[in-house]
Amino acid sequence: MIMTRIRAPFVLAICGAFLLSACAETQLVIHSAKELTGSANSSKVAKTKGRYKVGNPYQIKGTWYYPAENFKYAETGIASWYGPQFHRKRTANGETFDMNSLTAAHRTLPMPSAVRVVNLTNGRSIILRVNDRGPFARSRIIDLSRRAAQLLGFQRQGTARVRVEIVADESRQLKLSAMNGKLTQSERITGQAVAKQSVQSRPLAGNRTASTERFDGNAGRDVRRRPPVTDDRPVVKTVAPTVESKLFVQAGAYADFANASRVRTRLSRFGPAWVTKARVGRRNFYRVRVGPLQTVENADAVLAQLMTSGFPKARIVVD
Repeated sequence: MIMTRIRAPFVLAICGAFLLSACAETQLVIHSAKELTGSANSSKVAKTKGRYKVGNPYQIKGTWYYPAENFKYAETGIASWYGPQFHRKRTANGETFDMNSLTAAHRTLPMPSAVRVVNLTNGRSIILRVNDRGPFARSRIIDLSRRAAQLLGFQRQGTARVRVEIVADESRQLKLSAMNGKLTQSERITGQAVAKQSVQSRPLAGNRTASTERFDGNAGRDVRRRPPVTDDRPVVKTVAPTVESKLFVQAGAYADFANASRVRTRLSRFGPAWVTKARVGRRNFYRVRVGPLQTVENADAVLAQLMTSGFPKARIVVD
């Protein structure tokens, strides 16, 4: 299991006066320690009322993060998951984390908001509610609950190559409900405005359990005519065809081709290094990458090497 979330020493829990005046980084570290409210073995978690929260910029391990409303957000990268060690602890927007619910942690998206997460390896897709902050490892873009990782088929592997995109209409609905004080942790994500293409739903392969038997097996129906998506009746969709993805570590993007070429030469000792042209708005940029890499573990190792070799903003990308 991959745990990418930060931990704080226990002594911080008793330093109340100090915490009130701490900087944003210290406050977030304290939050990530999360007050334990029950046993991880319990199947029932009290449904607490969350609040709408974006939050101020904060710093973790020398990296600044800038929370913001972004209803056009879409990103590919590596997902991880978290579970028993945080089960029944407080999330960043005041809910109680339930590892058996369909939730996720993101570094900058509003809480709560709805995101579609697609496992690029097997094509499985599901809608999740963002209600927490994290992960804070540079090589991960989203942290899923254990249940979400199970449904997307990567609990055992610990990580997966994913595409994450915000579901704008449902995110706005969640915002209004939370701001009006009507949002609870059990509020349903309707799923009515999710897909603009036809997808298929099917039971997960492998052993069938009481929970997997609840999946909708009506293949071929347009998702816009499907019943609401809820935590009690999760619908896993498979987008076909699944496109094979490739892993790279990107050192940076440069406006000057000569600079990019010099960086590529420096990176060649870490593996095959490439310069690729990308257009952003009206400007051309030259991205310098190492890869493709075979596994997430390979990418993690290369990322660590680049960050200690003068490229602190290097990151893993999935194409």
